[in-house]
Amino acid sequence: MSGLARKLAAVGASTAMLATMAAGLLATPAAAASGSTNQAGKVASSSSATPRPAVSVSKTKASPSNSDECPTRVTFSSRIKVKAYGGKTTVAYRWLRGNGSKSAVKTFVLKGKGVKYVTVKESSTFKGGDLKGWQALQVLAPRKVTSAKGYFKVSCGDDEWDGDKHVVNTHTVGAQAWVDERNCEATLIGRITASGTRWVRYQWVVNGRVVDRDAVRVYGSRKVYHVIRPHENLRGWAVLQILDPGDASSNRAYFKISCRDWSPKVSASVNAPSNYEGDCPVTRTFTGTISASHGRGEVKYRWIRDGVAGGWQSVYFDGRGYGHQSRSVSDSWTASASGTSKRSIEIYGGSTSGTVEGKVTCKAAPPASKAWIQAGTSVKQVEAGCPAGSVTGTGSIYATGPIKLTVTWSLNGSVVKSEDLEFTSEGTKSVSFTSASDGLKGGNARFGIVGGGSTTVDYEAVCPKADGTPKA
Repeated sequence: MSGLARKLAAVGASTAMLATMAAGLLATPAAAASGSTNQAGKVASSSSATPRPAVSVSKTKASPSNSDECPTRVTFSSRIKVKAYGGKTTVAYRWLRGNGSKSAVKTFVLKGKGVKYVTVKESSTFKGGDLKGWQALQVLAPRKVTSAKGYFKVSCGDDEWDGDKHVVNTHTVGAQAWVDERNCEATLIGRITASGTRWVRYQWVVNGRVVDRDAVRVYGSRKVYHVIRPHENLRGWAVLQILDPGDASSNRAYFKISCRDWSPKVSASVNAPSNYEGDCPVTRTFTGTISASHGRGEVKYRWIRDGVAGGWQSVYFDGRGYGHQSRSVSDSWTASASGTSKRSIEIYGGSTSGTVEGKVTCKAAPPASKAWIQAGTSVKQVEAGCPAGSVTGTGSIYATGPIKLTVTWSLNGSVVKSEDLEFTSEGTKSVSFTSASDGLKGGNARFGIVGGGSTTVDYEAVCPKADGTPKA
């Protein structure tokens, strides 16, 4: 069986056709990557809750069930009844045999809803011997159910059943062997003959290696079996050897076993975000797709970010419809400077997707705007009914570009006006103030930018003193 068997169990083993892929978390990379979003739950919740089809099978029939003619071809048949609820229903089944072997898993598809009947058959040819046995039909999907056994009997001399496969007969004293080949297994069938009744020790040798050893009590003749299940293609030969009493061997029985991988195929693909040019920092998102050919269960995967593996995550496949399924996943990348980032997805115990690349080009930030007080700030005091007076002032602010700032006017150390200015482009704005004052005194006014520069201008008294002395 291929490496995917570590991810997903074979169809013949269970109707749960996907196995847990693995567990564990690895540290996320120190690359410019962050956050991963799994959308599997969202997809799964949107699936319709269609009930599983009901399945039943009739008792297996063997035709003929009793024969004394050789060669005899016996056909086994059973009828499958499926109550479907619409769409496509995949039915998987296999044959079970009295000698311990099983047929390959076969499938067919039913369309639409309602009660459907399908009769399936399998035939085996018996070339000789006295043989009793049975076969039964086992449905694996959409529900597991096994029919009653259909029994048969063949009585026509030397036993040479090939199960529709080739037979290698040997005619050595004490032992003979032949092979019944099936999907990914072969049953070695041997006949031990002995004069009278006695215990016989024997062994099976496959490709020169002893694979089984046992002892049986033989009443004239007795069959012995050994099943080869290699889990991969295998060819070679088998010999049945008598160890005691005597020393006899069958001639070589040749076999060729072909294994078909029924495990689901899991793969991943990744798409990169479009190239970006603009302000930074910026977050870009890679999207991925996890796909399974069929089956149900959990699949584990991880993002490879710029060559560094992230932690394992998982998506779940519900197996509805027994066909191709996919789940969407995503991974984000936050870039603070121009550069590229690469992503791929690794399936646990399986393949890794192709690598894609995203690109970010950050535009340079424009220089910060500046502002300052222009020359020409003026302040003066005028009479306002002596001894009262009034102080007024005017100043200008120049800015090189968009900027926000606050300006103030202070009179003799006390703020008399505060104003917010906003420049949307290069330009000049004027700010004025008027404040009541003591006309008998002079002083100073300060015009400034909060957090910036300032300028101070003096002014004189405008009213004579009460005793007639000059102004201060």
